[in-house]
Parts: sequence; structure tokens; C-alpha cells
Amino acid sequence: MKKIRILEAIRQGKIGGGETHVLELVSTIDKSVFEPIVLSFTPGPMVDELKRIGIEVHVIETERGFDRKVWKKVRHLAQELKIDIIHAHGTRANSNVFMAARSLGVPLIYTIHGWSFHRDQSLPVRMVREMSERFLTSVSASNICVSFSNQQDGITGWKMKRSSVIYNGINTSKFNPAGTYRDVRKELGIPGGKTVAGFIVRMTIQKDPFTLIRAMKIVKEKCSEIVLLMIGEGDLKDEAVTMAKKLDLTDTVIFENFRQDVPDVLNAIDIYCLPSLWEGLPIGILEAMSMGKPVVATPVDGTREIITNGENGILIPVGDEKTLAEAILTLHYDPEMRKRISEKAIVTIRERFSVDHMVRQIEDHYGMIVNKRK
Repeated sequence: MKKIRILEAIRQGKIGGGETHVLELVSTIDKSVFEPIVLSFTPGPMVDELKRIGIEVHVIETERGFDRKVWKKVRHLAQELKIDIIHAHGTRANSNVFMAARSLGVPLIYTIHGWSFHRDQSLPVRMVREMSERFLTSVSASNICVSFSNQQDGITGWKMKRSSVIYNGINTSKFNPAGTYRDVRKELGIPGGKTVAGFIVRMTIQKDPFTLIRAMKIVKEKCSEIVLLMIGEGDLKDEAVTMAKKLDLTDTVIFENFRQDVPDVLNAIDIYCLPSLWEGLPIGILEAMSMGKPVVATPVDGTREIITNGENGILIPVGDEKTLAEAILTLHYDPEMRKRISEKAIVTIRERFSVDHMVRQIEDHYGMIVNKRK
């Protein structure tokens, strides 16, 4: 039987939420039926990992959306590889593959890992971004949203059609609290007995690292036994380091560059914090919950579809450092609450957010698209 050849397109080779999604998808998909090939628009650790696990990967370099200079290259690649379906992950990837799909008559699937328009943008920028999303969803044969919140935004905003929701999924074997992990605390010199809060994401305005740092100032004034481990890079990294110094938090906030050993890091922390301003469906939260870590997060978009406040996590208002600090302190002083939330978090992931469940749904989606063409 001829395999269905899928071109999985992603904006970059750095590992973030969407890139992790693609890695898990191509690793887990049924290779007897599907042949995944990845197209990344920048090199990076994800590309290296794909090569290591034997997945064919191509890089056509650009960091721009709607970059006409790469459209012909993408078309040539898809034609040469005899691609049956192009699956674009994220706005920038879709903006650079839709012309190839259109000109070759290949079905295009668009997974929206959170919209490119959001609250912190000026009105003109937001309007242009929304127009772009309206266009990209209209030219796609199918639109997959990672949260019902994102789907509703599209339906309300421009009556988006041909949409469905498939939640992100987590590899519960890789993110397993019963696993064996390296001692990251010892490696970083974190004294025993300290409660470690973790922030393991790209440091961008979306993830709001500043509110978390201000919260740690409040925490430090009340308790000296809590430290914050901030792992990642991004536009706001230098500014975040400067803020921590100005607030006299150099002994309380530990900065580390991006690391690929996320399960080891999650094993080392006690509380996972993500005070985002907006989200799609945050994979970082799912990974932390799978590792049995209580999550403190904001009730934005897909996050509120994962967490029920006080049951499998704690939800705090956007930009509210006082409530964030209170939540961290409460979890520090109440180990029984931490244990109860952790146990429910693990159950949540296994019942609703496993990678196998996600991949089977996407496989069904591919089959539906191919059958429509027959």
C-alpha cells in the first residue's frame, strides 16, 4: 500500500510548543500508513533531533511571514517529494506554504497553535494579523485549533469554516514522575530543602516573565526558602535579568539558557508557573502536570480548558503579582495541597491529553482529507 506523504511545516528549528508538538507527532504517527517529512524555516535543535531519530527534514531559511522569496522553493520541494498533504503548524509556516499547496492542488491543513493577533498589539497591527488569519484559514482545506477558545475566536471573528479541535498531547512515558532523572538541583547548586518554582519557556511578552519576577520580590519578603528557576531565552531575557538584579533577587532567581532536558528540569522543581497574557494550549503546562507538578497559571485561552482552579492547578488573574506570590507561598506551606493537586494533574493528562490520543485524531484527520479527494 502506498504511504500517505505528509509535509509537516513549522516556522523554526528552535524547540518551543509547536515544535514539540511536531516532534511528538512525527515520532508517534503510524509509519506503516503515513510518511512524515518535516520542513523547517530555520535550523536548530529540533532539526538536529529529527535527524537523530531518522525523520527526513528539510530547511528553507526565512524568518519572515508571507516571504515570496521562498514560495517557489517550497513548491519545488513539495513537488519533488510527491507530497499528498501539507500540514502547516502556526501562522508563519502556513503563510509560506499555502501558495505551494494551491498551485500543486495539494490539500492544506492548518493547525493554529494560538492566533498571531493578541491583546498587546496596536489596533492597526492586530487588524492586519486578523486579516491574515482570516485569509489563511479560508485557503486551508481544514483548520485544527488546539483549544475551543481559539476555535471560538475564529468563528466569532470571521465565521471561520472547516474547523475542529484537537488538543495537544504529552508523551507520558517521557514525562513520567516515576522515571529516573539527573539531579539538576545539585548541578545548579540549589540547597536541599528549598522549594523551587519553575518558569521554563521562551522569555517573551506573551509569557510575562516580569510579573513573575515582581511576585518573587513579594515572596522573598515573606519567605527565604523559595527560589525561582527561569530557564529559556528570548527577547526579554536581558531585561528580566536586569529586573531581578534591581529588585535584589540575585540569590532568589536563577537564570539558565534553554535546555533540552526538560523532564530532568521539571523533576527538579516543586511548582510550575506560567503567568501568560495569551495562549493556544500550552504544552509546558501539560508537561509539568504529567510530571506531577502543581501549576500556577493565568486563565487565558486554552489554559482554562486544562486547569480547574483549586483542583488540578491554581489560576490567578493576568498581571497580578500579589495573587501569584500568594499562590506560590500557599503551595510552599501546604505540602498536602501540593500532593492533592499533583495527583489530579497526572490523572488529567492521562485521561485527556496523551500524545497517543492526539496522534490518532490527527491520523483520522489525514485519512478524511485523503478520502475526500478520491
